[in-house]
Amino acid sequence: MSERQRKIHLLKIRSIANYQFETPVGDILFPDDVEIRISKRTGRIRHIYHNNWLLATLKPTDGLFSLSIHGAKRLHALQPQVHKIIIQRDVEAFAKKGKTVFAKHVIHADERIRAGDEVLVTNQDDVLLAVGKAALSGAEILAFKRGIAVKVRQGTDEA
Repeated sequence: MSERQRKIHLLKIRSIANYQFETPVGDILFPDDVEIRISKRTGRIRHIYHNNWLLATLKPTDGLFSLSIHGAKRLHALQPQVHKIIIQRDVEAFAKKGKTVFAKHVIHADERIRAGDEVLVTNQDDVLLAVGKAALSGAEILAFKRGIAVKVRQGTDEA
């Protein structure tokens, strides 16, 4: 990939991250030295690595990122309030193992969360436990006492 193409790809992934997380996090989430892997079949951006750790996968279905736990750690360090869900202490171990988070266990949810958004699952001490996809909006998660709140993709114990 030429230097010009690399700059274009870097601008694209940063712009997508800024849009997806509704704050200017792209520059810090994806530093200049990230490795951008392109799909051989489609020629599109597929994976973003930093220091040989997968940070994110660009989903072809909606053009947004699916974060790995390493990408979630970077995002959490930058913007601890962005797309965050805080859960009760008694279910922390389950989230860390990558288990589903249910609405009745959620103490706080970012109001900006929409169903289908990437979310960070933390405990009350603001320690990152997992990353996943919200099944409900932030307001719905807090209002409901039954059902799935977050389909966890990866917990910190799985990293």
